[in-house]
Amino acid sequence: MNAPAAAPFTVSQRDVPEVLLSALKARFGNNCSTALVVREQHGRDESAFTTVPPPAAVIFAEKTQDVADAVALAAQHKVPVIPFGVGSSLEGHLLAVQGGISIDVSRMNKIVSINSDDLTVTVQPGVTRKQLNEDIKSTGLFFPIDPGADASIGGMSATRASGTNAVRYGTMRENVLALEVVTASGDIIRTGTRAKKSSAGYDLTRLMVGSEGTLGVITEITLKLYPLPEAVSAAVCSFPSIEAAVRTTIAIIQMGVPIARVELIDNNTVRMVNAYAKLGLAESPMLLMEFHGSPAGVKEQAETVQEIASEFGGQSFEWATTPEERTRLWTARHNAYFAAIQSKPGCRAISTDTCVPISRLADCLLDSVAEADATGLPYFLVGHVGDGNFHFGYLIDPNNPSEFATAEMLNHQLVARALSLGGTCTGEHGIGLHKMGFLLDEAGAGAVNMMRTIKQALDPHNIMNPGKIFSL
Repeated sequence: MNAPAAAPFTVSQRDVPEVLLSALKARFGNNCSTALVVREQHGRDESAFTTVPPPAAVIFAEKTQDVADAVALAAQHKVPVIPFGVGSSLEGHLLAVQGGISIDVSRMNKIVSINSDDLTVTVQPGVTRKQLNEDIKSTGLFFPIDPGADASIGGMSATRASGTNAVRYGTMRENVLALEVVTASGDIIRTGTRAKKSSAGYDLTRLMVGSEGTLGVITEITLKLYPLPEAVSAAVCSFPSIEAAVRTTIAIIQMGVPIARVELIDNNTVRMVNAYAKLGLAESPMLLMEFHGSPAGVKEQAETVQEIASEFGGQSFEWATTPEERTRLWTARHNAYFAAIQSKPGCRAISTDTCVPISRLADCLLDSVAEADATGLPYFLVGHVGDGNFHFGYLIDPNNPSEFATAEMLNHQLVARALSLGGTCTGEHGIGLHKMGFLLDEAGAGAVNMMRTIKQALDPHNIMNPGKIFSL
């Protein structure tokens, strides 16, 4: 493997000249902040990396032209630009490892247009997924991508996010139709259209989705929408072992049951969630499932899944059909990260994810659990197991180098195993800082060199979120 165990990146700050800061203050007034507390807020995310200096300034953009002007000024001085949404990324995407300025797009939070007849919506990048669904619920449509955190649509597009509904509705890759992007020179371009398909030229939309801010700043996104299902039913089911839960999932997928969500929570995580949210869930491995469709279709799916689960020892089925009951059942999944952090005061989570072919999921999960248990390091495990994706969160004392090294070792072994089974080093978190070496292992030197060539062509001065995905 090419990723080092404890030093996944280096910090190499570029100077931000006073003339640039003066120009930014002149252009943006109070929307340009150099206050330390503001810069520190924009110089960290939910990753465990806390030692990188903050950006030199933060620009609060309110429209696309603001972004374009900020990037153009930075480009004149070859100063890095780091886009910022809500700060929920997990792999160090937002850290200013080469200095520069942060462009906060959270105030660009308007719904630009809703096209109900075409099942599309166009939004600014600061719109969050919960805000989007609240604003469009009167149309009878919804946006299904749910990464857990109330992330911004711009950030979700930049990291090619997915989440709990991906087994049925896909990821951001399948659900972004068109983009408006500010390039490294400060130009504004559009990629894609509202049409469902196109054969016109290079697919620049897919190039930008998942580029993690290294090729441009996304300022507008057109998304697919879906009709709200006529009926929705959710269920939780406990299992005697992780293997039994995973084997149940594999059987469900291989039988072609059109399940909308199927999430795994291990017994450690259930225990943490019970303490955090005052729940009384059975402290054993658990699947959380959701079914969408007609009342008859949902009933048939649920009965089929219950029958499959019983063959693998599944028990304590609990069904929910009202929104309130479904919300209560999904509380366990959505609170998992925060419950884990609360379980060890002062800790940080080294959070990682991999994705493997569904047939190899049990092999990958069980060996990884055994390795984690052998170290004695606390961890939580959740997974969008319907598409072979799962997450470990290793809980460490940030002031204990030994614990950090152990977590990195476990992460290293997990990714190596996933790659050996035909999987990927990240199913949805992205590369960021943490997985740059793993990308080389997965894609190979030739493919990474091609990525570098694209980066250098579109961003010749390496100002767009430099130091992420791969090194130059």
